[in-house]
Amino acid sequence: MMIILGIESSCDETAAALVTGDRQVLAHRLLGQEAAHAPFGGVVPEIAARAHVEALEPLIVAALADAGLKLADVDAIAATAGPGLIGGVMVGLVTGKALAHAAGKPLIAVNHLEGHALSPRLSDPDLEFPYLLLLVSGGHCQLLLVDGVGAYRRLATTIDDAAGEAFDKTAKLLGLGFPGGPAVERAAALGDPKAVPLPRPLKGSAEPHFSFAGLKSAVARVVGQYSPEDLAASFQAAVVDCLIDRTTKALRTSHGATALVVAGGVAANTAVRGALQALASAHGLRFVAPPLWLCTDNAAMIGWAGAERFAAGLTDPLDVAARPRWPLDPNAEAVRGAGVKA
Repeated sequence: MMIILGIESSCDETAAALVTGDRQVLAHRLLGQEAAHAPFGGVVPEIAARAHVEALEPLIVAALADAGLKLADVDAIAATAGPGLIGGVMVGLVTGKALAHAAGKPLIAVNHLEGHALSPRLSDPDLEFPYLLLLVSGGHCQLLLVDGVGAYRRLATTIDDAAGEAFDKTAKLLGLGFPGGPAVERAAALGDPKAVPLPRPLKGSAEPHFSFAGLKSAVARVVGQYSPEDLAASFQAAVVDCLIDRTTKALRTSHGATALVVAGGVAANTAVRGALQALASAHGLRFVAPPLWLCTDNAAMIGWAGAERFAAGLTDPLDVAARPRWPLDPNAEAVRGAGVKA
């Protein structure tokens, strides 16, 4: 039985997991940093990196103990090598390199986005390639055709803010606290989604991409004129409308897709999941979403991506570099705006 040690440290969660090639999560330890970043209303990279340094070794030791394993028992070590906050990425990757070198184990440098992209296959053994993926998180909003491990065709990306970024900024504008996504969703449940007339950027556009900066700015202009609950509900409804419109456009060119899949932190949002499930049903497709705990950043998805890559014979040298940006589809054409995020 193949066993992979996964390490994640790309943003503000430090995590370690033991995952098998037959989809068992033997252990998973995660330590969030919400309290450290809450006073600033967002993630402070230097604080995050220092917290990773302090937390990672104890988490790895605890995960191995939870699984009843020693480092010598694992087959390979998978560590996030990007994209993300470069200080945090370096902490996890250097730790993975050190463990791989000391134990004589192969190293697998995992693209954090590939961790999200493959995570639905960890929870759903029936999900087959190719599938249409909406990858929607704090830093990324993309539509991709997932043809296989390491094989991604980007159909659309954000030209400015990602959806999760817009959630976080809206939560800050409304004084709802941090992290923003769950805070906005809680407030939205108490509000009227039709109370505030907000724009739907690029909805109906021939351009395939996403844009959320204008929606965030529209919220900023009317703060104080409506209740936080109505603003949160109206904002969330606008985001859902944009996601569904853009995904519908992508479905028209995704012939042969086995399923509509969502992954990333925003995939934990109930309204987003419900709307995408209805869209998949209307197109006669399976809808696949990871369980909520697997949507946000975690080490199980890194371990699983490592398992998929290891099974395909893909490992990395110990001098592999950490990368703040790392597109899943390096051949995708550049887009206007801040599309370099993709």
